[in-house]
Amino acid sequence: MPASGKFKEKRFPKSRIGTLDVFAIGLKKHHVKALIELDVTLARELIGRHKEAGRPISFTAWMVKTISRTVEAFEDVHAYLKNKRTRLVFDDIDITVMVEREHGGDKVPLPYIIRQTQLKSIDEITAEINNAKTRKLSEDQVAMNSSRNALWANMYFSLPGWVRRMVWKYFAIAPRQAQQMMGSIIFTSIGMFGEVRGWFVHTSVHPLGFGAGSIVKKPAVINDEIQVREFLHLTVLLDHDVVDGVVMAKFVARLSAYIENGFGLEIK
Repeated sequence: MPASGKFKEKRFPKSRIGTLDVFAIGLKKHHVKALIELDVTLARELIGRHKEAGRPISFTAWMVKTISRTVEAFEDVHAYLKNKRTRLVFDDIDITVMVEREHGGDKVPLPYIIRQTQLKSIDEITAEINNAKTRKLSEDQVAMNSSRNALWANMYFSLPGWVRRMVWKYFAIAPRQAQQMMGSIIFTSIGMFGEVRGWFVHTSVHPLGFGAGSIVKKPAVINDEIQVREFLHLTVLLDHDVVDGVVMAKFVARLSAYIENGFGLEIK
């Protein structure tokens, strides 16, 4: 049977243009990529027990708080490069996460900035993420100010690609503005929506980025016994321009220990 030659033509939503620009600039960042596998059996069990006791905290909120706590001990990992000799290390640890919101009858991912995570509890972060899915957001809460009026958004989307990327290059030399627009850390959990036994390596314009993959069950040796455990595949991006390899290794090791030991989830 001969090919029909038929096809469908679908237009990109305008929001995808910003995503393409982020990838174009992110590919020029000197990120070191760490692909790690973490035993989250204890953490998931403790979160489940908290929920049963009436404390509805989420795994994502706990991960955000755990990352924030680790960054407090290794503050250079979320620094922006101001020039070849200067780093800007912000006191506030602002982390961008992706939240799903209704738009035109469909659920679309929206970048949302959780400000001052170092000052917030797991419960507060959980509530903030849940609220972000439904309530109207202020401009300083939405990454890259995607909530600004349609006029400015349409102007940006109508610009040629090289002009739009010049805007992003400006943020590369203006760390204060970059921090205000998108925070210094991004945590995305796209891989947790489907069971994939592996890692996805994302691209980011942030100094520090995390990509959470699937949580899968697999056998592991615990105290010389084989047990079925739950493992999280996590990708970590660290900007080698602002921090050296030794600090990177120590940061990842500390974060891994916090996650595997259920940091902050102790049952009182």
